[in-house]
Amino acid sequence: MNIAIIGSGNIGAELARKLSAAGHTVRLANSRGVESLKDITEDTTILAVAKEDVTRDANVIILSIPFARNPEAAALVAQAPVGAILVDTSNYYPSRDGRISEVENGKPETVWASEQVGRPLVKAWNAILSQTLVEAGAAPGTPNRIAIPIAGDDLTAKRVVADLVSATGFDTVDAGSLEESWRFQPGSPAYCTELTVEELEVALQKANKERSPLNRDAIMETISAGKVPMTRAAMAANNRQLSN
Repeated sequence: MNIAIIGSGNIGAELARKLSAAGHTVRLANSRGVESLKDITEDTTILAVAKEDVTRDANVIILSIPFARNPEAAALVAQAPVGAILVDTSNYYPSRDGRISEVENGKPETVWASEQVGRPLVKAWNAILSQTLVEAGAAPGTPNRIAIPIAGDDLTAKRVVADLVSATGFDTVDAGSLEESWRFQPGSPAYCTELTVEELEVALQKANKERSPLNRDAIMETISAGKVPMTRAAMAANNRQLSN
């Protein structure tokens, strides 16, 4: 499968490594150019390309960019094949992205992102810490394999994305349509809390749309104040404690 990844931050870079290692053809691009990708692509089969070329012939396009920059991806997405599946891994953090009134007023984040890029999206890999993605992947069938939620309006597209998620080491739980993707936005019990399939199903049902942004801000406050060690275990535990 031809996979294009736009964005080379912690999530985008690790997805490129894992999906390339799983046998997919992976093209990676960012806003800084091909030379900036050498440390990621060295000794791998990942292809570093200019952003203008990344979506060409792609079956799946993964947008792994800061939330507020989704509008900038529209021109790249417009060049993609009509049948390409698009995946959004981003999350809205007002302290970084600025206040976006539609999202502040309740529009699910990936619904907004989909409107900006002009194509249907599947939401995936947003509710996982980058450390978890790097360290905690396991083979299918492994006891207590960590699961992550996905959402979207196209069942076929979600099945493809679920297979790719499994290739990166994790189970999935289908959280429903894109309108339901608010259930695993930052501050929800399903967001970056390292749960099994059964636990994640419960967490998605416990989500509270009004409370999640307050939880998100409280979590960020504890991190900014230095109250949480920047380790995977501590951050996941803090998320679990403050999102319930």
